[in-house]
Amino acid sequence: MALKVGVVGMGGIGNTHATAHQTDDLSQLVAVCDVVKEKADEAAAKYGVKAYYSVKDLLANEELDIVDVTTGGYENGSWHFEPTMEALQAGKHVLCEKPLSNDIGECREMVRYAAAQQRYLGCNLNHYFTPTAQRAKQYMDEGQVGETVYCMFKVGFNGGEETYGLNKSPRFYNPYGHMKAFLTHPFSVMRYFCGDITHVQSFSTKPGFRKNKGDLLVSVNSVHVHFANDTVGYLISHRGDAVWGLGGWWSCEVAGSKGTFCIENCAEKLTYWGAPKPGVNYGIGEEAPPEVLDTGLKEFGVTFPNRIHAYLEDVTNGVSLEGLRSSGRDALATMEYIFAVIDSYEQGGALVRPHALPTLHGDPVVERI
Repeated sequence: MALKVGVVGMGGIGNTHATAHQTDDLSQLVAVCDVVKEKADEAAAKYGVKAYYSVKDLLANEELDIVDVTTGGYENGSWHFEPTMEALQAGKHVLCEKPLSNDIGECREMVRYAAAQQRYLGCNLNHYFTPTAQRAKQYMDEGQVGETVYCMFKVGFNGGEETYGLNKSPRFYNPYGHMKAFLTHPFSVMRYFCGDITHVQSFSTKPGFRKNKGDLLVSVNSVHVHFANDTVGYLISHRGDAVWGLGGWWSCEVAGSKGTFCIENCAEKLTYWGAPKPGVNYGIGEEAPPEVLDTGLKEFGVTFPNRIHAYLEDVTNGVSLEGLRSSGRDALATMEYIFAVIDSYEQGGALVRPHALPTLHGDPVVERI
């Protein structure tokens, strides 16, 4: 039986989620909600469902299994806490857009409360729900990467000085808007492949053309990280401050003792290079032919239905709360890393240890060994 879903927040992302729910066999979209009446009404007419203008009324009048929170706010996350907590209190499962919240205290409370309520709290960390990431993980699971040595992630909009325009929207006219809204994705992918991050060091800045305009945004982030498994990593991110280079707007390279892979443009292309075999010598610039998966998918929008289906699948199958893919705890991890980046930046590049994540306890009923 399809899960009954209500989507809260009917902007562009909300409509993307609603479309995914309406086309997924595991989901039955029954209602939409927005405090802006016109947005709710327009979406209701588009999807043939009922419109609500408050979460309270939505929960009081609909028998929902899932509330999908796609509101925005400051740094794209300040309007996530209240609707998520209302839905959890009502006993509903929640899928929340990223970032989980722009406030780290709210993030921690959302994860704590969902666990206390024994409800699924998922987050739309959708950038590794792709054919490229799936194949890369398969390489790792099959032992073709071996012990991971380093992870490099590069992400940024195509831009530069000539296309720059000062954005004085209160949502982003502050130092950390880019970090909180955007670094969730690269950190989630780096953690997906290499595990928890234990140390962070940031050398963040902004180019002169932003400084000359009085732009508050710290838009360029150069971040060194250390993973719990002793892998080292590097993340470079910017918000349209430069022209993108190799790999396009999004690239992730993971190198290991038995092989290395690189994903380009998120969902578009994966290249894998196997380690040289004993007795086989290659000169500089020579290598065995790599394995290439070219999906032709250039828009990361294709990741939304994949990620939403995974959440619906996990809820339908009744996986353990801690077995939920792209969970609230996973989203909290990205925010702990981001706040460590901010802390390091404010300390002039000091080495910072992110706040510890909630302990995984496990469910003895579901997770039988």
